[in-house]
Amino acid sequence: MTPPRYLLAIETSCDETAAAVITHDRHVLSNVVASQTDLHLRYGGVVPEIASRAHVQAILPVVKEALAKANVTLKDLEAVAVATRPGLVGSLLIGLTAAKSLAWGLGIPLVAIDHLQAHIYACQLATQQPLYPCVGFVVSGGHTNLYHCPTPITFNPLGGTIDDAAGEAFDKVAQILNLGYPGGPVIEAAAIHGDSHAVQFPQAFLHEDRLDFSFSGLKTAVLYAAHGTPGARAVPPPLNTQRIADLAASFQRAVIEVLVAKSVAAMHQTGETRLAVGGGVAANKAFRTSLSSAATRHGFEVFFAPLDLCTDNAAMGGLGWEYIDARQFSPLDLDVTPGLVRVSTDHR
Repeated sequence: MTPPRYLLAIETSCDETAAAVITHDRHVLSNVVASQTDLHLRYGGVVPEIASRAHVQAILPVVKEALAKANVTLKDLEAVAVATRPGLVGSLLIGLTAAKSLAWGLGIPLVAIDHLQAHIYACQLATQQPLYPCVGFVVSGGHTNLYHCPTPITFNPLGGTIDDAAGEAFDKVAQILNLGYPGGPVIEAAAIHGDSHAVQFPQAFLHEDRLDFSFSGLKTAVLYAAHGTPGARAVPPPLNTQRIADLAASFQRAVIEVLVAKSVAAMHQTGETRLAVGGGVAANKAFRTSLSSAATRHGFEVFFAPLDLCTDNAAMGGLGWEYIDARQFSPLDLDVTPGLVRVSTDHR
C-alpha cells in the first residue's frame, strides 16, 4: 500500500489567514481559517495595514492547528504551497514568508499558486468528475474574471471587470443601505423580502459580445435611488425596511443577470461544456439557481465551489499538487505579485 503524501497549503492573500493539509488524492484533512471580519467591520471593507498585522499574529497558530487537526507533523510534509498572487502585498508577504521558512527549514519544495486559479480548482475538490478543460469564473470581492482553463495550471483570460468587482459592489451597496458588512450575505438576506423589479438598474455590457463587467455605475445608481440625485428636486421614497429590501433585490437581480449572461456567452465562445465557478459571490443562492437554470437551457454543466470553499481558504491550495506532479517548483527568492488583476479583453 502506497503511504499517504501530505501537502501544507497557506492562504493570506487578503483578510483570511488560512492553512490546510491535503493528501495527494485531494482529500482535505484539515482546513483552518482565521477570519478578520470583526476587525474590518467598522470600516465597511478591508484595511490593508490591519489585515497584515492580523496575519502576523494568526499565521503560526493557524498552521499549527491545521497540522494538529490533520494528525500530521512537519516531518510528514512533502511540500508547502502558498498563494503569491494576486492580493494585498502585505498580506501575501506574511504567507510567503511562513511558507519559505517551512520549506527551507524542512528541506522540502516550495510551490507558488495563483489565488484565482485556486478558486476555480475548489470546484474540482468537490467532484470526482474530470473538470478540465473548462471555463473558469471567479466572482469575489476583488475579482469578476472569466478564464479559459485547458488544464488546472493554465488559464487564459477571456474578460473581467474594468472597475469594481461584483463582491465589492455588494459591500458598497450594503453600506449605502446601512445593512452592514460583509455585503454579500446581508444583501442576499434583505433581497428575499424585496421586489427585484421595483427599480430598473443599469447593466453594463449586458447585450455586448465582450466578456467584460462594470459595476461602478450600478453602485452609483443604487446610491442615487436610495438617497437622491445631487442637485435634483425630486425626493426619493423613504428608506424604510421595504424600500431597502426592494433596492437590495433589484440590485442583486441586476448583478446576477449580467453574471449569467456573460457566463453563457463565454461557454458559446469557447465551445467548452463545463463551467467552474468560485469566489465569495458564488455562495449567493439566487446566483446559483439562475446560473444552473441557464446551464440546463444552454446545454452545459456548471460546477460551483462548495459553500465552505467559496470564500478565501487554504483547501483550494490543493491546486499545489498539480504543480508538484508537473515538477514546477518555486525558488526560495520568490516574491509576491500583488494587485487586483484586470483582464479586460477590450484593447481600444
